[in-house]
Amino acid sequence: MATQTRRTVTTRKMVGAAAISLAALALAACGSGTGGSGNATVGISMTSVGKVLVDAQGHTLYEFKKDSGTASNCPGACAAAWPPLRTGGMPTAGSGAQASLVSTTKRSDGAPQVTYNGHPLYLYAGDERPGDTEGQGLTDYGATWYALGAAGRQVTALSSTSDGYGASRYGGGGSGY
Repeated sequence: MATQTRRTVTTRKMVGAAAISLAALALAACGSGTGGSGNATVGISMTSVGKVLVDAQGHTLYEFKKDSGTASNCPGACAAAWPPLRTGGMPTAGSGAQASLVSTTKRSDGAPQVTYNGHPLYLYAGDERPGDTEGQGLTDYGATWYALGAAGRQVTALSSTSDGYGASRYGGGGSGY
């Protein structure tokens, strides 16, 4: 029975990893800005963790606390689970976003990645629908991931006594650096 349980756990992990990879491919295929063929748009939308940056399809955009300035530290398997927001030209600011904070940086593969207030932006393959925030507060690939607000600072989850910029259910609290 112990062998069967280990096989079941291993199979579930493999299925989960495959699902994340397929979700990343699906995001790239649906024009979320990961493919780089068009100009990406960064806007603001209300989610369960407050008003956050989103791509043109309404998918939450995240920062990776392991990044150094505009340099991404999320290649390979990390980029499959956390696809960088790419653009084929100059990205634009959508509703609620500040145009002066939208820019690009060059990734290690030479392709541009959209930045906001100097933070490279990523989607999360586990976010299935627009407005999902499943990546909020996760610690993957050596650091924590946070959604960003209109000012380009990390957003913490809402609580019954928070306006979206106070105490976090993930610990740490606060919204600044």
